[in-house]
Amino acid sequence: MRLTRETEYALRALSHLAGLPEGETIPTSRVAEACGLPREFLSKTLRRLVRAGLLRSSRGRSRGYGLARPAREIRVREVLEAVEGPDYFRRCVFWDSRCSEDRPCALHGAWAAVRGELLANLERMTLEDVRAAWWARDPPGTQFEPVASKR
Repeated sequence: MRLTRETEYALRALSHLAGLPEGETIPTSRVAEACGLPREFLSKTLRRLVRAGLLRSSRGRSRGYGLARPAREIRVREVLEAVEGPDYFRRCVFWDSRCSEDRPCALHGAWAAVRGELLANLERMTLEDVRAAWWARDPPGTQFEPVASKR
């Protein structure tokens, strides 16, 4: 199971925003700079997270983005489904579009057996957990390195 670059960007940006004081918002440009992400692409991702109810946006003088709920209440499963789509965990990890519930591949049963366990783990894992894992690996201020643009 592979996650897209957009999901990585979403988790990185959300982790950064989780470090802000509650209620604070910052512009996309500051999030992009802090996380080493391309601003234009990140902007689309942040809007998607707003539509999913994970972020809130503000306009006017304090324009920007902030978490809609505390990091401990945002489940990693929610982030993945917001970016990858609500059917993400129903998709076959072996054969892409050639496999479905109606036309299962030979390995479909194996995926179905572990899917529930994976979902349960991602439901328990919060944005706070993701942020703590990144901070343990890379101390604050050094946790993100720029992502090379693929054109």
